[in-house]
Amino acid sequence: MVEGYKNGPGEAPKGDKPREECGIFGIYGPGLDVARLTYYGLYALQHRGQESAGIAVGDGRRIHLQKDMGLVSEVFNHEKLNSFQGHLAIGHVRYSTTGASQLLNAQPMVFHSAKGMLGLAHNGNLTNITKLRSQLYSTGSVFQSTTDSEVIVNLIASHSKDSLVDAIVKSMASIKGAYSLLLLTEKKLIGVRDPNGIRPLCLGRCGNAYILASESCALDTVGAELIRDVEPGEIIIIDENGLNSHVVLQDCRRAHCIFEYIYFARADSYMDGFNVNKVRREMGRQLAREYPVEADMVIPVPDSGIAAARGFAAESGIPFEEGLMKNRYVGRTFIQPSQSIRDLGVRIKLNPIRDVLEGKRVVMVDDSIVRGTTSGKIVNMLRECGVKEVHLCISSPPFIKPCFYGIDISNEEELIACHKPIEEIRRFVGADGLHYLSLDGLLEVFGEEGKNFCTACFSGDYPVEIPNAHDRDKYILE
Repeated sequence: MVEGYKNGPGEAPKGDKPREECGIFGIYGPGLDVARLTYYGLYALQHRGQESAGIAVGDGRRIHLQKDMGLVSEVFNHEKLNSFQGHLAIGHVRYSTTGASQLLNAQPMVFHSAKGMLGLAHNGNLTNITKLRSQLYSTGSVFQSTTDSEVIVNLIASHSKDSLVDAIVKSMASIKGAYSLLLLTEKKLIGVRDPNGIRPLCLGRCGNAYILASESCALDTVGAELIRDVEPGEIIIIDENGLNSHVVLQDCRRAHCIFEYIYFARADSYMDGFNVNKVRREMGRQLAREYPVEADMVIPVPDSGIAAARGFAAESGIPFEEGLMKNRYVGRTFIQPSQSIRDLGVRIKLNPIRDVLEGKRVVMVDDSIVRGTTSGKIVNMLRECGVKEVHLCISSPPFIKPCFYGIDISNEEELIACHKPIEEIRRFVGADGLHYLSLDGLLEVFGEEGKNFCTACFSGDYPVEIPNAHDRDKYILE
């Protein structure tokens, strides 16, 4: 199944936010401690996945791999990092969107093939995985995991008579969906971005070393400078001869994931020419223009609502305040409360500041509503603090369609806006007012580039074919 869609035994109930996808980091750096730099790069990308972490290092003769379930800091220590010897590496942090949350699905994955050893780290989701897996089974391929990432490796390996780059090009012609890939041989680091550019990938440099990463914040962490984003449909090869680029499948529609800017990406990252923090502030400004309201203060739902709330406050002239305090020590291992005290989960993570809020009319800014349950609990906490009015402003449009490109929402049953009109949602969460940022207003933030984003979760306009009804059931339950 798509992990997180249904709760299995011992799994925490889902919250009111989409879950992150994965983060990838790769470096070609002769003379550098590439394993430790990859560790720091993954640390910067931890927000993109908290289930497993892994690093693979090439030394010119073979690839060495270590991975396990848990956070980066839990999986690696000084001894493990010191055991790596090599000059190129790839790393991965995972949140599972296809394939169960277990060690056999953790990445990077390393394989022996006719071309030698090959490591793979993948961010994204394939939409034609059922068809591809069936085709590969029929030709004798063997699978050890349930991820779509292993399908990619088997597809590359099936072109055994071609060079590795040619095999990647032929594989790109077959796979559909969203993917940013890092491939590692004993001597080469290769980066690949899907032809629509749905999932992010950027290129950086640190001295003579080249780095590929999901977000530019990882480059900053290791002291590298951002050179540029990897182009949609581009293959970058880095080895002893330097950097070479091949751009294939150029005629596809650009469709960068707009939810990266709304929620997934770290605020200090730059993606496809835009600073995430600045974009979120502009979303807040646009919200204020669309929803003029009389209030005493603007408060964010931390952390992803902070930038938009500051933008709303600046545009409206309503003072910005921190009305909700976030417990930053509630992480992946937080034990969920029992059903009898289910509201405690939200209260442990967020606590209202009564002296700031009591008797006030409040605009509360958040980035999204998926199910509405958490939003309702926060509004109720504000009421208990004596807030006179709560106007809930969302810096994205209503989430009305499932995503098949790497966000864990793949069924319309989960989406409150798919079944309820806005007024009914307002009553459900208990707010005095509710306003979502319009889709036109969201795209206006990006100017002329607004046409180059995937907005399928808000509009149903899917840029890449999605599973048919029969395969969709397999996709969800795999």
